[in-house]
Amino acid sequence: MFDKMLLGRYVQMDSPIHRLDPRTKLLGSLYFIVIIFLAKHWLAYLLLASVVIVGILLSKIDLKFFLNGIKPMIWLILFTVVFQLFFTTGGKVLFQWGIFRLTVLGLTNSAYMFIRLVLIIMMSTLLTLTTAPLELTDGIEHLLRPLSNVGFPSHEIALMLSIALRYVPTLMDEAQKIMNAQRARGVEFDEGRFIDRVKAMVPILVPLFVSAFNRAEEMAIAMEARGYQGGEGRTKYRQLSYSKQDSWVVIILVILTLVLIGMSVAM
Repeated sequence: MFDKMLLGRYVQMDSPIHRLDPRTKLLGSLYFIVIIFLAKHWLAYLLLASVVIVGILLSKIDLKFFLNGIKPMIWLILFTVVFQLFFTTGGKVLFQWGIFRLTVLGLTNSAYMFIRLVLIIMMSTLLTLTTAPLELTDGIEHLLRPLSNVGFPSHEIALMLSIALRYVPTLMDEAQKIMNAQRARGVEFDEGRFIDRVKAMVPILVPLFVSAFNRAEEMAIAMEARGYQGGEGRTKYRQLSYSKQDSWVVIILVILTLVLIGMSVAM
């Protein structure tokens, strides 16, 4: 499962999405996640899904590989959707047992919630797959730079976010190695009662946390050995610049917003 996790990984390719400015991809992804909640109809969600699929195709990343990569997060999505399904009041009651009530409105809202979460995960994964960690750091730092005038540590925050994002796939790979080692010793993670499965995760979490702390200490020592003193006075080898492709992304997002608003008013 962990070896299929794509969030935080970067796939180096030469595609229109890869060549976009990281600031455009960051702001565009955040803006897309916000306008998802403007969708109030199936046609609106179909339009949003089409935009995401086109972005994936333009990135030249295999769609099947991409979908397999987000499968480990489907259970988290379903767990969230279940609460929306059985605890939404309003509409015709289809089934009721104790405090659990299944209504038409609950079915509709849970379906919308499922689509929203899937689109958010797909867009976030597309961002990390097509943007190198150093580019993400530079993009976040440039966006937060105006706050430096009031004492906000923009460089340090950008560095911490980049390191955290970079080590997500590393920790997932480490967890997979630990699970394989435990399976070789006879530990079963997919059998038995739920409590037994939870207990079986303890031999994974303890060495995983130890490994994470060791990696953090090694990185801190390496940064100190290289004389790292923060972002003050540092210059940039890679200079960010906007292009016509970035302008087209802004135009597409504006048109998409207007269409979604028009749909919500008309329906």
